[in-house]
Amino acid sequence: TAAKMERKVSRRAKKEEEDLEALIAEFQSLDAKKTQVIESSCPPPSPRLNGSLSAHPEKDELILFGGEYFNGQKTYLYNDLYIYNIRKNSWSKVEIPNPPPRRCAHQAAVVPTAGGQLWVFGGEFASPNGEQFYHYKDLWVLHLATKTWEQIKASGGPSGRSGHRMVACKRQLIIFGGFHESARDYIYYNDVYAFNLDFFTWSKLAPSGIGPAPRSGCQMATTPEGSIIIYGGYSKQRIKKDVDKGTLHTDMFLLKTEGAGKEEDKWAWSRLNPSGVKPTPRSGFSVAIGPNNRSLLFGGVHDEEEEESIEGDFFNDIYFYDIGKNRWFPGQLKGPKSEKRKRRRGRQAEAETAEDEELEKQHLQGPVEIVKEVVAEDGTVMTVKQVISGSAEEKERSESEEEEEEDGALGQQVEPCPRSNAMLAVKHGVLYVYGGMFEVGDRQFTLSDLYSIDLHKMEEWKVLAEMDPKAQEWLEESESDEEEDDTEGAEGGEEEEESSEEESEDEGGEEQHPSVQPDEKHADYLSRTEQYWIKLARSNMGPDAKEKKVVKVAHAMAKTFYEDSV
Repeated sequence: TAAKMERKVSRRAKKEEEDLEALIAEFQSLDAKKTQVIESSCPPPSPRLNGSLSAHPEKDELILFGGEYFNGQKTYLYNDLYIYNIRKNSWSKVEIPNPPPRRCAHQAAVVPTAGGQLWVFGGEFASPNGEQFYHYKDLWVLHLATKTWEQIKASGGPSGRSGHRMVACKRQLIIFGGFHESARDYIYYNDVYAFNLDFFTWSKLAPSGIGPAPRSGCQMATTPEGSIIIYGGYSKQRIKKDVDKGTLHTDMFLLKTEGAGKEEDKWAWSRLNPSGVKPTPRSGFSVAIGPNNRSLLFGGVHDEEEEESIEGDFFNDIYFYDIGKNRWFPGQLKGPKSEKRKRRRGRQAEAETAEDEELEKQHLQGPVEIVKEVVAEDGTVMTVKQVISGSAEEKERSESEEEEEEDGALGQQVEPCPRSNAMLAVKHGVLYVYGGMFEVGDRQFTLSDLYSIDLHKMEEWKVLAEMDPKAQEWLEESESDEEEDDTEGAEGGEEEEESSEEESEDEGGEEQHPSVQPDEKHADYLSRTEQYWIKLARSNMGPDAKEKKVVKVAHAMAKTFYEDSV
């Protein structure tokens, strides 16, 4: 059945791919005009998701390649290369002749050979309207010492796909799973391929035993012994015409070899039944290998289907899998040692030392879900859910105290907002999280922030680059009266972001923002300006919006403006 479906998908995808091949060729002709390596300092890369972030094997650097960005009307694909200098907290853009074509949802793996190599396989290219897809099956290597790209042409490799996973294991690249999608059909894979880094040859593995069902976006990690671990992932299947059912996989498998990792070695699948606290079901999570023989996953989304819509719960938690002990456990923040004391209001701060010690113990309790609201420049309220470790004291807090905390009066630890499809890398035991996205209704918010956390200490997140919510661009279908040409669309979105920011400043009609008076309290400001904000919220949300929702958005907008002004 799978072979039949693959032939069907292949036939239907052929026409689409021919159309897109012409567009890709056009982009490559532009890239071919580059004749020398140009490295220049730059601000952080533009917002994106589904790129790759890799740690340089020899230098204190991270390497960001590719990714995608969607602004509501157009999809932008990237093949630019950025280097993040960890010590200087600075970015540089490296333009190298003849790079791989623009792509996202590819895989990258670093090996220490010859001063470091970054290997890239597969991924997808989308038409600017996001309705046609081209899936790559090419293999590239970036020689980090000489800053040169090289395409490796070897037969017998995997078919075109994205959402697959690839790891470097001994002297091989191992690729598992992924999917291929055309406008009307799709297919998910559970095949395994190995690329020999010494002989540059592909081989398809035929493991014994029962392996994972076809899937994409899973966690794939290597063990010190040279085995492969697979966890989770996502797949969908058509249950009737035009109706698809998605599956969030939560099972776990071990792919083990009996030999030294050679092509002729026998591989075998076996099922793992780990102990501990497994991650809650999700897709779109990001993965990395941490210190102390542990793999980790961060974030992701769990979609809840309602009658007429799908609402996603996004996460920003970390789960560790101890490979040696076959055990999952959630990552809990301990807090910086110098700031163990928590500020409290409305109660005596007696026996603070004893309470602090009690708080330390209570980190072991189960997670608590906190719902926060963030307001974008256009008045859209973004509801984001966070899962944090709960303490008995936090659970006992009154509603009024929780409202004060939302007002920012209670100092909370900094952490990345919940997201999916972020890019992760670990260097010297420090986890770096870049970009990703979350959704509110039909709107997608793509991020460009950078956070780090020391996985040895697990004390606190550090903000290395912040995301400005006012720089978010979102264009409704009706807002654009003229189509830009495809080439301009797929090259990048920086220019559009700047213009949209200027436009957003002019939104809201002729009436100007009512300013905040010196020493004016939030409640006084709201009572004085409420009608203005309700009018602005209604103009953003449309005439069909419910009055209760309009008032809620108006109050949130007023609060954001008041706090910014103060």
